[in-house]
Amino acid sequence: MSLSPRSLIPCLAALALVASACSGPEAQNPGGSDDGTPRSIVSLSPTTTEMLYAVGAGDEVVAVDERSDHPEDAPVTDLSGFTPNLEAVLSYQPDLVVTSDDAGGIVDGLERAGVEVLLLPAGETLDDTYTQLEQVGAATDHVGEAAELVSQMQTEVDEIVQSVPDREEPLTYFHELDETLYTVTDQSFVGHLYSLLGLTSVATGDNPYPQLSEELLLEADPDLILLADAQCCGVTPESVADRPGWDELTAVEDDRVHVVDEDLASRWGPRVVDLLREVAGIVSSVPADTPAP
Repeated sequence: MSLSPRSLIPCLAALALVASACSGPEAQNPGGSDDGTPRSIVSLSPTTTEMLYAVGAGDEVVAVDERSDHPEDAPVTDLSGFTPNLEAVLSYQPDLVVTSDDAGGIVDGLERAGVEVLLLPAGETLDDTYTQLEQVGAATDHVGEAAELVSQMQTEVDEIVQSVPDREEPLTYFHELDETLYTVTDQSFVGHLYSLLGLTSVATGDNPYPQLSEELLLEADPDLILLADAQCCGVTPESVADRPGWDELTAVEDDRVHVVDEDLASRWGPRVVDLLREVAGIVSSVPADTPAP
């Protein structure tokens, strides 16, 4: 039985009934306990791994994919979320698999094997993060912990958002995904987070992850440049300033080129609060009366 976000929403409206309404029949959860609570969980996504541990289900996690690096004590394996191998996943005898993508039709294969699947696709807004955390709590019998976490996150997000100065015009930014100038628009998840802090992307259009031309970027002259390719690719504020023509950008001239944690900026789990706090500090360092370029 696949527990999709849409099918779980009715259950979340009445959290007290979630354990019985969303866990499914015991016959479809052969590896679990008598009450249907999963005891052997496999995660195939770094974000879902973080969610599982954040709601208190870490003790039941027996394997996570090769890219899951948080928390440090997660049982990392060579399982792949991009090209999942059904037999390899089943070798851990899971009674619940949590993933963010149905790559290779893994969901159907797991269901045919009688394994419960919770599919949590990439979030688009913070509300998606909150909802998915509650879904993970419901599926793992950690409803109370998930509700408490969501409440805490909402409080912290409100405090962070209120901490940034008000501006007549939003600051513009260029969020660099790689040196070929792929970036994000306000319609992406990270763009949504930045918009809460009074930022707007210099990139627009229907594609939330477009590639900009250097000419367009230099003409847009963003107030801030945020580098999400420092860890992977060694990009630094200094190397950005050395690019032809970039030394004349406002962000470079005013030392507003900043490295952001690429993991935090690419996941929609509980640590989005840490990213918001980090970027809020950057935004607050820019005087509120700075004119738009």
